Amino acid sequence: MTAHLIDGNALAAQVRAQVAERVKVLRAGGVQPGLAVILVGDDPASAVYVKHKVTDCEAAGMRSVLERHPATMTESDLLARVRALNADDGVHGILVQMPLPKHIDPQQVIATLSPAKDVDGFHVANAGALLVGQKGFKACTPYGCMKLIETTGVALRGKHAVVIGRSNTVGKPMALMLLQANATVTVCHSGTADLAAHTRNADIVIAAVGRRDTVRASMVKPGAIVIDVGMNRNEAGKLCGDVDFAGVREVAGWITPVPGGVGPMTRAMLLVNTLEAAERRLA
Repeated sequence: MTAHLIDGNALAAQVRAQVAERVKVLRAGGVQPGLAVILVGDDPASAVYVKHKVTDCEAAGMRSVLERHPATMTESDLLARVRALNADDGVHGILVQMPLPKHIDPQQVIATLSPAKDVDGFHVANAGALLVGQKGFKACTPYGCMKLIETTGVALRGKHAVVIGRSNTVGKPMALMLLQANATVTVCHSGTADLAAHTRNADIVIAAVGRRDTVRASMVKPGAIVIDVGMNRNEAGKLCGDVDFAGVREVAGWITPVPGGVGPMTRAMLLVNTLEAAERRLA
C-alpha cells in the first residue's frame, strides 16, 4: 500500500481563491483588509517566509505593510511599533516574524499585540479562547493541519490522534483542535518514554518536533493519517520533515510531503485570519 499524498499546495490555492472572493466583497464596501509584517534582523529563512506572506496578501487583494528593522533594534522600539500598528485602523492583522534577536523577549512582544489583530493566534487571549472553545484566532499551522486532515474525508470522532511536540505555536493548539473535533488525543514529547508505543496505535500522527526521521515506518499504524509539520535539512541540504517520507508512505493511508504540505497551508490560514479580523471589525 502506498499512501495518498495530501497536497498542501493545491488546498492552499483553493483557500486563497476563496479568501480573494471574500476580499472583493469587503473592498466593494470600501474596506481593504490589511496585514502588517514586522521583520527584525536578517535571518535568511525569515526573509523568505515574509516575502511569501506579503506576496500571498497582495495576490488576494489585501494591503500588505512590510517593516524591516535591523537586528540591533531595541525591544522598547519594537514594542512601540507594535502599539502604533495596534492603533492603525488601516491594519487589521499584525505579524511579528519569529525568531527575534536574542535580546528581545518574544512573549513580551506577543503580549503587546492587540488580540483583535493577533492573526498568528499566539496571544494568551486567543490561546485561551481556543482552550475554552470561544471565538478567537487559531494558530495558523495547526489550523492548516486540520484543513489538510479534512481532505481525507476521515471523521475524527473516536479516532486516536498522537501529537508529537508540545510547543505553544503548534503542539498544544494542535491537540486542542483535535479534541474539539472529538478525537482522543495523546501528546508526546522529549520526555515520552516509548514514542513508538503511542504512534503505532494512532489513527492520526502529527509530527512537530523539528528533528528529521523522528517518525519511521515501523512506528506507524497501517492506513494512518500522517501530517509532517517538520522543516529540516538532510546532509545534502535538501528540505525534509520530521517523518521518513519514503518509508512511512508505504505504510500510511495519507501523508503530507515536505515541502508542499503543511507550509503552504500555514500561509493560507494567515490570510483567512487576516480576512476574518477585517470582517469582525465590521460586525
